[in-house]
Amino acid sequence: MPALARRPWIQLAKKTLWLTAVGLVIGWSLWLLYAKLRGEVAADPVARELLASGGFWFSLKIIVESIGRSIGNVSASAYTLAAVSALLAYFALAWYDRIALLHLNRQKEISWPFIASCSFVTYALGHNLGASVLSGGLVRLRAYGACGLSAGEVAILVALCSFTFGYGTVLLTGLVFVLQPEIVQPLAAMIPRLDLPVSLVQIIGAAMLGLCALYVLGSWLHFKPVHFRSLHIVYPRLPVVARQLMAAPLELIAAAGIIYFVLPEAGNPGFITVLGAFLLSFSAGLLSQTPGGLGVMEAVFLAVLPGVAPSDVIAALLIWRLMYLLIPLAISLPLVVAFERAQLRRPGR
Repeated sequence: MPALARRPWIQLAKKTLWLTAVGLVIGWSLWLLYAKLRGEVAADPVARELLASGGFWFSLKIIVESIGRSIGNVSASAYTLAAVSALLAYFALAWYDRIALLHLNRQKEISWPFIASCSFVTYALGHNLGASVLSGGLVRLRAYGACGLSAGEVAILVALCSFTFGYGTVLLTGLVFVLQPEIVQPLAAMIPRLDLPVSLVQIIGAAMLGLCALYVLGSWLHFKPVHFRSLHIVYPRLPVVARQLMAAPLELIAAAGIIYFVLPEAGNPGFITVLGAFLLSFSAGLLSQTPGGLGVMEAVFLAVLPGVAPSDVIAALLIWRLMYLLIPLAISLPLVVAFERAQLRRPGR
């Protein structure tokens, strides 16, 4: 009994420790971001005098005004291309769910509009709240359960969607490491272990591509299902894998395109570098479970894009958060309410 009584306290302590760690990471990242931006703004002699005459909040005001000017300098055509990229990214995310349903042989039972709506809400909530696998699983369990899928099928769907994203990340990161291995060098200042020779980075990239090729090979060779007690894991067949090879890179390339299109031409290192920075920063943000990778993405992008003014980098990431995170979140909430109202009106509910 005493051990059972202590369990809630242990769980609470673990949760508090984790939240504290996440908070410290966010706080440290934001402070580094503030220092970096303040140093950039101080390059202007007039701004330097203003910063020297005021305290923290006055300096923050000057920085915000600088970022605001950068956002205002983005052209209408760049905003349009970024918006199209955001739509394409969410289309690809819906394709993740469709591919998983194809693997389960349940794709004919659920319409594309329903899949797209469910996927949209899932990722809009997961990207903003963090713990995307957990939150995504709850949303999908509620939505697809109403369509007749069992809890086990929903678990497989969630796992396959997560794997598709991970597979695309490994594939594209491997390509970036092979084509542009020097992208890792600027991050060595934050993480000394990343101070690697260019040839070693290319070898790592080639190994990542090799792992992706092995996954395709396993499908081509028709690996047998794995049975563990009542759990049966069926290796995805070639039609599923072929769609994963298209959907996952499409989503990541489109999401990175939002940032690329709104960056200024001056100092822009090219799409491959922007894509690499996005893959590294977004993956680090997911691992840290910070909502939207707050602070982590800024630190990585500022390190990888030294030729772009920090205020322009932050402006581009703010636009990305608006189009990829905040607007989808605002749209998803009414969809959740509409779905729940429809469920309550169903007979027997």
